[in-house]
Parts: sequence; structure tokens; C-alpha cells
Amino acid sequence: QLQLVESGGGLVQPGGSLRLSCAASGSTLDDYPIGWFRQAPGKEREGVSCISTSGGSTKYADAVKGRFTISRDNAKNTVYLQMNSLKPEDTAVYYCAPFCKNGVPYDYWGQGTQVTVSS
Repeated sequence: QLQLVESGGGLVQPGGSLRLSCAASGSTLDDYPIGWFRQAPGKEREGVSCISTSGGSTKYADAVKGRFTISRDNAKNTVYLQMNSLKPEDTAVYYCAPFCKNGVPYDYWGQGTQVTVSS
């Protein structure tokens, strides 16, 4: 059973950067596309970015395009989300999952990692 654990969040000032990690265990990550999602207080979970199994194809939500970069290291069983030029509206709990489409029923969400952008 694939298990994903998110890490790397924290408190950062506007304009700052963070790199999130999504580490897999229980199965090889390269069998799955991986999506990053986020949920801000009082809001629905939304898709942020997605990467294909090989890493050759990536997608981004319009709100993060040009600022965030998703990548994967299948040898390390880890997917990363490099977040630059962070804005207060990026504040949310960030989750990763073995799919890219938002709204897919999924019972194995991890605890996520909190990203707070504030001065």
C-alpha cells in the first residue's frame, strides 16, 4: 500500500521560498503520477500541480504558474514542490496524492504540511 508523507512547510515572509517534499513508502513512486493539492482555512481543497510518472509532463494551477516547480526523483521515491515568490494567499495545508485530478475519492490523505506566508 502506497503511503505518502508531506514535509517542508513552515512560516515564510511574502516573496520567500520553500521546498516541499512528498516521500513515498510501501510502493515504488514511479508507478504513479503525483499531484500536489492545498486547502486553506474555510476553503475547498484545490489542485496545485501535477507531474507524470516519468516527470516529463507537468501541470500547474494558474495561481501558481511561474512561481512553483514540481519535480520528482524516482530513485529517492520523492516528489518535490519548489515554491518561490510566495504570497499570503498561498497559505494553506499542502498535500500530495497519487493522482492529479481534484475531487477524486481518496481515503489515504496524509496530515499534510502547513505553509504560512506572512510578514
